Amino acid sequence: MEHKDRNIFQIKPFVILFALTAVLAWAFAFPMIKLGLSEFDIGDNDTGAKTLFAGVRFFMAGIFTLIVSLFRKGDKKTTDKSKKGIFLLLVFSVVNTTLHYFFFYMGLSNLPGSRSAIIDSLGTFLLIIFACIIFKNEHMTFRKVLGCILGFAGILAVNLNKDGLDFGSLSIAGDGMLFMSALCSAFGGILTRLVTQRYDALFATGVSLAAGGFFLIIAGIMSGGELKAVTAEGISILIFLVLISAVGFSLYNRLISCNPVGKIAIFNSFIPVFGAVLSCLLLGETFYIKYIPAAILVFAGVYTINSQED
Repeated sequence: MEHKDRNIFQIKPFVILFALTAVLAWAFAFPMIKLGLSEFDIGDNDTGAKTLFAGVRFFMAGIFTLIVSLFRKGDKKTTDKSKKGIFLLLVFSVVNTTLHYFFFYMGLSNLPGSRSAIIDSLGTFLLIIFACIIFKNEHMTFRKVLGCILGFAGILAVNLNKDGLDFGSLSIAGDGMLFMSALCSAFGGILTRLVTQRYDALFATGVSLAAGGFFLIIAGIMSGGELKAVTAEGISILIFLVLISAVGFSLYNRLISCNPVGKIAIFNSFIPVFGAVLSCLLLGETFYIKYIPAAILVFAGVYTINSQED
C-alpha cells in the first residue's frame, strides 16, 4: 500500500538497485578510461587530448540518451520552451558536464590518483550540504552528518598507503582544479533537481551530456588535443564508456529528481571503492585488504542516511 502513489524510482529496493547500478557504471569508468587513453595513445600530461576524448564520450552518450528519450513511453513533462527554461538547461549542461569534467581532467593531470579521488569526492558531501541550504524539504540531521563522516572515512581508507595520505604542497593547477570539479559536481546535483522540475529527466540528461560534451570537444581542439591512434579496440572501449555515461547519468538524475538529494548522493561514496576493486580485476592492479574496511565504512554511511525516515 505504501508504494501506491510512488513511481519505481521512489520505492526503496529499486532506489538502492538503481543507485548502485549508477555508481557501479561510473566505477567501471576508472579502469576503462585508463585503457581508452592508452589505446588512443593519449599521454598522461596531454590535457587537450584527454578533454577531447571526454568530449567525444559525453557527446555520443548524450545523443544516445536523447534518442532513447524520444522513443520512451511513460510519464513525460511538457518541454519548456521559455527563455528561462532553456537558459537553465544550458547552465545545467555547462556546469554538470563541461566545467565539471574540464576541471576534473585538468586537476587529474597534476595530482596523484589517491589525492584526486579524495578531493573529487568532496562533491558528494558538498551536494548534501547545499541541498539542505537550498531546498525546504531537505534538513541537516545527525544521521546525515554521521553518514557523511562514515562515507568520507571509507574514501580515505581506500586511499591510505604505508606512508599515510599524500597531502603534499597544495597547488591551484592540481588541488584547485579538483576542488572546482567537486563544486561543479555539487551544483550540478542542485541543478538536476531544478531542471527536472521543468523537463523530463531523461531528456534533460541527454541535452546535458550532448551539449556539455560538444563544448568539451571544442575546448579539447582549441587546446591542441587530437586522438592520435584510432583502433577497433579503442572504439570498443569508447562505446562502452558511452553506455556507462548514458546509464549512470540517466539513472542518477532520475533518482535525484524525485528523492531526497542526500539519500541518493551518499551512494557516490562507493565509486572510489568499486573503482579500486574493478581496477584490480580489469587492469591487474594489486588488491589491498584495506578495500574491505573501506567498503564497510561506506556501506555504514549509506545505511545511516537511508535508514532515516523521510
